[in-house]
Amino acid sequence: MTQAQFEWPGTRLDVAALRASGVRPWPFRQFVLKIHSRCNLGCAYCYVYELADQSWRHRPRIMSWRVVQATVTRIAEHARDHDLRRVRVILHGGEPLLAGSAFIIDLAAQLREALPQGATADLVIQTNGTLLDEAMLEAALSAGIRVGVSLDGGRAATDRYRRYPGGASSYDAVARALGLLRQDRYRSVYNGLLCVVSLQNDPIETYEALLSQAPPMIDFLLPHGTWSAPPPGRTPGAATPYADWLLKVFSRWVAAPRQETSIRLFEAIVRQILGGPSSTEVIGLEPADSIVIETDGSIRQSDALSAAYDDAAATGFDVTRHALDAVLDHPTTVARQMGLAGLSADCRVCRVRDICGGGFYPHRYRAGDGFRNPSVYCADLLRLITVIRGYVEAEVTRLGAVVRAAPRRPMSR
Repeated sequence: MTQAQFEWPGTRLDVAALRASGVRPWPFRQFVLKIHSRCNLGCAYCYVYELADQSWRHRPRIMSWRVVQATVTRIAEHARDHDLRRVRVILHGGEPLLAGSAFIIDLAAQLREALPQGATADLVIQTNGTLLDEAMLEAALSAGIRVGVSLDGGRAATDRYRRYPGGASSYDAVARALGLLRQDRYRSVYNGLLCVVSLQNDPIETYEALLSQAPPMIDFLLPHGTWSAPPPGRTPGAATPYADWLLKVFSRWVAAPRQETSIRLFEAIVRQILGGPSSTEVIGLEPADSIVIETDGSIRQSDALSAAYDDAAATGFDVTRHALDAVLDHPTTVARQMGLAGLSADCRVCRVRDICGGGFYPHRYRAGDGFRNPSVYCADLLRLITVIRGYVEAEVTRLGAVVRAAPRRPMSR
């Protein structure tokens, strides 16, 4: 056995006992397809290529049609067996556009044809944007595929990490692509922007630069890291650099006279505060429902687990030989779906427990112990959630006072 198998969950989580006690699995609803395993950029922080897990080196560059057909069959089978009315499929990489528009259109058509009657698929391409042109956007438009683009802000922020392997800037190519997405013809396929938070980039300048691209949504991501390999600037102690960065953006966002864009992380926290669903795995206690399928057909957990150790996301299953249901009883899947029962002792007594949910599962890892720890971002999450909750509670109180002060009108007959 490897060291990781002795860590939690590994062999320390008794899945059979949990199932015997009545704990049922939650079916997968989101499928990340790594259709191309290489990338034309050399982003310095990339979790696929730059962190602990280097298993990408041994996979085919592009997903074969044999694997595509097996993948489509497994997703359709899973949707039928669990009576899923809607699934979300994210075409990812590497850089998925390296697979070409014909490949992407054919895959989308095969998937929709295979799904059981009454089930629909939301398809999204997550791209670095450098290869996105009118031909690809026409293909996305005709196939009903939305397009998300990764961008770190303006030119200086983007050039800090997101460069071509030779060092050249990628900004102009991405800016051209976003100019196309902003056009009326392609606006309907514009899914939004994904931005990795960098403490070296000014938060307001970053936000304003992203806003200038008129995104319908911005998804701010914390850099992937663990207690054993902390993210940049995240040192033990009371300092909260990531919360401080995000709260500057939050203050700017809520102060706008009208909502300028949706910010996924903030809206997830607000929904949790108000008792609603999170809709993202990075926050809250809802069971994780995503799974990754690599170019070789291997079925893997969240690839953010690359931050933990080599092959941390491996399940040992493959779409050409196994149904997706087989992965539901994998210890990591079970751990990601356990909610409160899967949290550390410290998290279970925390005052923001139900909102935070222990943070993103990959960020809880500590070598020799495993994943039953608070997030490496624990201090940041506590401050971020506490401040946003204070704002929401103040707004609810203010609105209540406005309603109480309003003159009462007699009911019309």
